[in-house]
Amino acid sequence: MVGIVPKKDAPGVDFCGVDKYYYIVRSDLSCYMRSTNFNKGEDLVVYSLHLSCRNGDHYLAHEDDLFYIIKGTNYRRVTNMNTDEGAVVYALHPSCRGGDHYLSAFGHFYIIDQSRGVYRKTKNMNTYEDGVEYTLHPNCRNGLYYFGVKDYYYFVKPHDEWGVQYYKCTDFSKDTDGKPFSFHSTVTNFTPGGLALIRGPSFGVWKCIKTITNDSQTPITWTNKINKKVGYEKEKMSSMEHNWNVSATVSAETGGLSALVVKSQFSLSTSYGGSSVNTERELE
Repeated sequence: MVGIVPKKDAPGVDFCGVDKYYYIVRSDLSCYMRSTNFNKGEDLVVYSLHLSCRNGDHYLAHEDDLFYIIKGTNYRRVTNMNTDEGAVVYALHPSCRGGDHYLSAFGHFYIIDQSRGVYRKTKNMNTYEDGVEYTLHPNCRNGLYYFGVKDYYYFVKPHDEWGVQYYKCTDFSKDTDGKPFSFHSTVTNFTPGGLALIRGPSFGVWKCIKTITNDSQTPITWTNKINKKVGYEKEKMSSMEHNWNVSATVSAETGGLSALVVKSQFSLSTSYGGSSVNTERELE
């Protein structure tokens, strides 16, 4: 079944949030999207990621308007991922390393270990101040991505009969105040694998060329040349940007964000609606 590619299979992709803003980081596309509401697709702006903020293992944002980019055993703290302003690098405390997901909420940092079904909470990822470990509630264990804002935890749910959704609660150990929300289609388009959910998989689209009825006893022969099309229709796919406010730097660096998103979809495996195509070659 097609769906959003989970973090473990999407290097450089992550969700994070701070105050009224929510972010989807696509380091693989060298940019990130900001929104005030994923459910309604409001105030969608796409910014370029600064070179020093790309290729992170994890991205999270803290309530003090600081962004954290984790690489290996260190993290980079900046006030703006577009400009790398205020950059400082710290070492991760050993108890904060190796997490499957990272987020910040309620003035703390959280490190999620899905394989063990637990998460750790701390005030400081460098010192592990006031560090404590909790068990994840069964309803909160299968997230594809985890993120938080000042007063809520979130995680992206696997695709199911209700489509692609994200889940909000106030306690991962008790599943307190849990509530699901659907993603707006314009937001889903920006996620890895999301294009297949909205537009359909990129492989094997068959079209009926012609049908013939023969009521006689005489056999007939009909042949027709079939052209194989590989690629996408630029006019149709560029429409996905209509609700996105794409910064000039993104357009200049990418030569067109829609093309990058489509090429990313082609490169995915068929299980995520892709074609396993090497997109280093130009697709038209």
